[in-house]
Amino acid sequence: MKLISYNLYHNNAVGELAPLAELHDPDALCLQEADTDTLPSRIGDLELVQATTGSRLGLAVYLRTSRFDPRSLLTVPLEKSLHDLVMKPGEERMATVRAHDSVLGGEVLISSFHAAPLTASNALRRQQIRTAFGALRDLGPGLPSVVVGDFNYPVFQAGLARYVGTYGYAVSRSDTDTYRRYGVLRGSYDLALSQGYTASTVTSLPQDGSDHLPILVETAMQPEPGELEKVPGRLFLPETHRYRRRRSRLV
Repeated sequence: MKLISYNLYHNNAVGELAPLAELHDPDALCLQEADTDTLPSRIGDLELVQATTGSRLGLAVYLRTSRFDPRSLLTVPLEKSLHDLVMKPGEERMATVRAHDSVLGGEVLISSFHAAPLTASNALRRQQIRTAFGALRDLGPGLPSVVVGDFNYPVFQAGLARYVGTYGYAVSRSDTDTYRRYGVLRGSYDLALSQGYTASTVTSLPQDGSDHLPILVETAMQPEPGELEKVPGRLFLPETHRYRRRRSRLV
């Protein structure tokens, strides 16, 4: 499966989406900082199946509907940073589609994620990730899951990998920086977290109108049960998490 994740920088890079989809032919496209009111309903073979509303930093998920049959949708508001309280960029910071994958023959979860900005602490972003994992577990217990997006996690990413590993997820990132601003701020902020898939290959792609580079994520299902001894053990969230969510069912 191939996915592209792109932070559009206040929708400035929206014109790059069609060329990216044509060149790389992804199965899914996950967006952050999009103007969801003006996004096209289709980009090549991809259809817009999920988007947040009422946010100036919107999230969206496009899927190849010849492969994926969307079954349910979920948007999740996460813990707020001081920036969120003052600037009010929007409530939801994760948008998820639960869909049947006709190639794999089962259901999967695909999510676009946008963590709190750099003014917040890594501790807050870890709490946001924990809340997101809880929501995904409730939406599709045990289903293969890919969460891609802008995690705004500038340093101590080895600690992040250990943290998400306790919930059964692996972190994959590009070998090159994915955030470049003012010629000073740089880092691999755009990541892929996956559960039920093999380690993902992440490649940074050229950008024009954004301060982020889009990433191309290529992944596959984990080995058959006979090979599971190669896969690290998993721990799951306790039942004590809380979150608010808005969920809709597709007809």
